[in-house]
Amino acid sequence: MLKFPPGFLWGSATSAYQVEGGIENSDWSKGYRAGLACDHYNRYEEDFDLLQKLNQNGYRFSIEWSRVEPESGLFDEQELEHYRRILFSLRRRNIQTFVTLHHFTSPDWFAKAGGWTNAKAPYYFSRFAERLLEEYKGLVDFWITINEPMIYAAKGYLDGTWLPRKKNPILFLKVLHNQTLAHKKIYELFHKKAEVRVGIAKNNQFFESYNRKSFLDRAVVKLADYFMNRWFLNRIAGHLDFIGLNYYFHQKIAFPWGTRNENKKISDIGWEVYPEGIYHVLSGLKKYQKTVYVTENGVADNRDLLRRDFIRGHLYWIHKAIQGGVDVRGYLHWSLIDNFEWEKGFEPRFGLVEVDYKTLERKIRPSAYYYSEICRNNGFEH
Repeated sequence: MLKFPPGFLWGSATSAYQVEGGIENSDWSKGYRAGLACDHYNRYEEDFDLLQKLNQNGYRFSIEWSRVEPESGLFDEQELEHYRRILFSLRRRNIQTFVTLHHFTSPDWFAKAGGWTNAKAPYYFSRFAERLLEEYKGLVDFWITINEPMIYAAKGYLDGTWLPRKKNPILFLKVLHNQTLAHKKIYELFHKKAEVRVGIAKNNQFFESYNRKSFLDRAVVKLADYFMNRWFLNRIAGHLDFIGLNYYFHQKIAFPWGTRNENKKISDIGWEVYPEGIYHVLSGLKKYQKTVYVTENGVADNRDLLRRDFIRGHLYWIHKAIQGGVDVRGYLHWSLIDNFEWEKGFEPRFGLVEVDYKTLERKIRPSAYYYSEICRNNGFEH
């Protein structure tokens, strides 16, 4: 049996806009409405019962900024109390919490003021974060400031896939700059006021040369790895208690800048399944000498044909990375329940638990029971 270190955290993750429902005053609700989503806002107790039933002891979720601060400087006490109840509910079940402050969505008022391109963005965001620390000090085990900053900036300001649908390299860099400032500001603020652990959730990809003999291919791989994987982390490395890794992508790159993946095993949305990549990405984080938690890793698999092997394969390579000296202390699968997958809508099914969007009934998938045994045993037969 491949055993993981004592105290290893096993769990899953969600984000507010993707599961809660009823969020109508965020920037995303203007372009991609999630509507009722999974109604997790009202059904969180039921969903946390499933967490417990599946032997999980870690859970990552986000607090929706647009709920808590619907107008600039105006905080909604009822919403603050709602998230307090969520934290107490998880604590009663002995589930450690990873709370994300920004998971792609922002309040309308923030977006109208220029969002993350506004020089005041770090101030606005840290004001929100400070209020949450005051409210929930002692209830949160791990704070994650920003989810996937590079993905957020690239999709919204470089390729224009996401709102605000800009294609402007200068704005792209401005967003990243302001997010690094915001992260550092929050890190320093939190550590002045409490004993806390503050980190980031960073999407890192495994890049390799399509032709390893090609100097140009290798050069482009180094450039991609530096910019996509290291650039942001290098700027906040002194302001991290842990690194959260979101791993999904393996890219074979050919000069000048193109991917030529020979997808033999792909998910329902065409993403390649390549477990070995997580070993290389984790090994690349070793230089930062930080504790690492895998904060997202999952597969869109409606028929539940890939997920069991997906989990086993990735955990095998995570275990190998631990043996190689990477300080990995937890694995949070994406996702606990099916959810709204951003511009792709409700069709992709990432959940360990299936959601019937008509009845909102939850149904545990067979792969979830397999993962549950791994959680219970802190390891698996390989």
